[in-house]
Amino acid sequence: MVEQDLTVRSAASGHEVSDINPKRVALVGFALATVIALALLVTYGLFRYFYRGEARTRPLPSPLSYTREPTPEPRLSIEPGKDLKTLRSEEDALLKSYGWIDREKGIVRIPIDRAIEILAERGLPTRPAKNEPAAEANHQSRKEGRKR
Repeated sequence: MVEQDLTVRSAASGHEVSDINPKRVALVGFALATVIALALLVTYGLFRYFYRGEARTRPLPSPLSYTREPTPEPRLSIEPGKDLKTLRSEEDALLKSYGWIDREKGIVRIPIDRAIEILAERGLPTRPAKNEPAAEANHQSRKEGRKR
């Protein structure tokens, strides 16, 4: 009998009356919105409090900081392509020419292509064997170098 009464009331009101109470749903929604608003206000207050505390301990800026500083290096290049071409031509000139690096010590610069040819002919320098003294190995490599 109770079920028939609920069915009649549900049909009369246009919705199910036994499952949910709309007033309670509205009350829970209002309570949730209030909690969210309070959390936002507390968070905002904490941020302001900590920001002010940080600002009090921060040293005063230098009076020189109010002047305009020069633009830091590297500054923008007006013609970057031209600068790159100049750099590449200087590097190529060094790689393809002979020249002294240290005249007193007898150190010279040779073209890269010639250095590759010499390395291909002579091979990489090797270390002396463990049982052979270093002086003897050096003497041997000099003899071999003269023969070539």
